[in-house]
Amino acid sequence: MAGVLRADRVSVETFTGLRMRQFEGLLQMVRERGGNGPSGGLPWCLPLADRVLLVAVYYRTNLTMRQLAPLFGASPATVCRVIQRLRPLLALEPAAQPADAADRLWIVDGTLIPVRDRQVGASSRNYRVSANVQVIIDADTKLVIATARPAPGNKADAHIWRNSGLPAQYRSVTVLGDGAYVNTGLIVPHRKRQGRPLLPGEEADNAEHRKVRARVEHAFARMKDYKMLRDCRQRGDGLHHAVRAVAHMHNLALAT
Repeated sequence: MAGVLRADRVSVETFTGLRMRQFEGLLQMVRERGGNGPSGGLPWCLPLADRVLLVAVYYRTNLTMRQLAPLFGASPATVCRVIQRLRPLLALEPAAQPADAADRLWIVDGTLIPVRDRQVGASSRNYRVSANVQVIIDADTKLVIATARPAPGNKADAHIWRNSGLPAQYRSVTVLGDGAYVNTGLIVPHRKRQGRPLLPGEEADNAEHRKVRARVEHAFARMKDYKMLRDCRQRGDGLHHAVRAVAHMHNLALAT
């Protein structure tokens, strides 16, 4: 059965949110990471470019595997195998500690992503079973620096941050957080206390803090154009791979 979608300019730019040159960069990275797999065995019915397109379309549209199958001229089982095989290869690798760490400003925040797997998520304040994903972005470039492994959505941001491994990895960088990250070593807004209103200088600091921290909210909004991050049906590590792949495509779209 012939498929409707192929890795050409029209399909790529319509269904992935990437320009063709950005998609080609993603394809080259997957190829270098061993996307074609070891030699031997039956060959894939789709070329590597179409397989990478399939995974990108899956994350962008959140279509089911039964819906994707006729679009690519493959069976639902093949679509499943392609996604399972390639999803770790699209992932963003966490950035290394920058040489100019003292001069950098990063922003961290958590976002709730609805999930179907109760081993990954928990009933959360958005009234759905969700997972909390911590994301760090660079305040200047707005690129995603790293993401933490998803945690149940009923956990506090500060608790997830402390246990994510990211504070130790980036201890030399100045990181901005919101009021949920009190006592974590991050830069947080001044807090109002009973009987002690904020001073004029503290109000100004908080206004500037909100202005800068809004950039991470904008990053979440762009990442959630990939509908997989609005309702993840993947189980186990599926959400973790999806977040890292979407972060990578988000960075490609911004940087190239």
